Amino acid sequence: MSLISATEPGVQGLKDRLREGRTCVRLSVLNIRGANLHMVFFPLRRALVTLRHIRLYVKGPRDGQFGSCQQGDANCSKRGIFVFSGIVEEVGQIKEITQTSDGCRLTIAAKKVVNPVNLGDSISVDGICLTVVSFDSDSFSVEAVLETMRRTKLGEKKVADGVNLERAVTLNDRLGGHLVTGHIDAIAAVSKIEEDGFSKLITFELPGQLAPYFVPKGSVAVDGVSLTVVDCPVPKEGESLHFSVALIPHTLDATTFKSLKPGSKVNIETDVIARYVARWLEPHLDEKLKKVAAKISSGASNG
Repeated sequence: MSLISATEPGVQGLKDRLREGRTCVRLSVLNIRGANLHMVFFPLRRALVTLRHIRLYVKGPRDGQFGSCQQGDANCSKRGIFVFSGIVEEVGQIKEITQTSDGCRLTIAAKKVVNPVNLGDSISVDGICLTVVSFDSDSFSVEAVLETMRRTKLGEKKVADGVNLERAVTLNDRLGGHLVTGHIDAIAAVSKIEEDGFSKLITFELPGQLAPYFVPKGSVAVDGVSLTVVDCPVPKEGESLHFSVALIPHTLDATTFKSLKPGSKVNIETDVIARYVARWLEPHLDEKLKKVAAKISSGASNG
């Protein structure tokens, strides 16, 4: 693995490789006024390489992905950060679950995501970034550590359950959704399902402390599916956050969402950019500014 600075003369060669789609790039650190942001930007073929103080880790053409990790994986920082787009490739079916003292091993029947797949590749399973430890022509196996089991709904899965599957994106893929890391922030529950024309309006409930990462028309990953937030009223202190999304028939058919009902649990990953922005701004905002921001957000949600 070689390290190239975007300010070095050799960056032209990097640009050439980017145009040919032969290089996978991970943005390691972007320093903004002392805040280190680990982020990935699209399209990498254009303005990214012109920014100053950006360091790019360049992998060879066989790597084909942005990085790797599973939630709680001790080797995560060594392997980089895989990125997903939230566009589900297929719904797989759990064939086998083996519980161990250290977590569990799942074998999942699939067709698209195993063609092709390699050992060590990362696949989003219901939004959780997991590493392939074995595979054959119609299935693959992943291992989940205890931290992953605690922070996600994976521990409640049973044999024959369906799961949303997506391989990590490559540099020549279209980013049809938004940047999804595969790190789950919380488990939400379906609180309401309403018919809304030909779509369904689904409302989820989750801890109120995640409210700063939600805005109307913003992005959220639900069980690994990139969705647009319809509404997200700012909760009062101590209350839960309720946010809604609209699902068109295609999304319902192409994911596990067709089986959702009130009370169903889902994995939630908030927008990674929103998380970094909120963390960076938090020390600089006093209580008055926080209240102003909440009023602005509430006004936007009301149209």
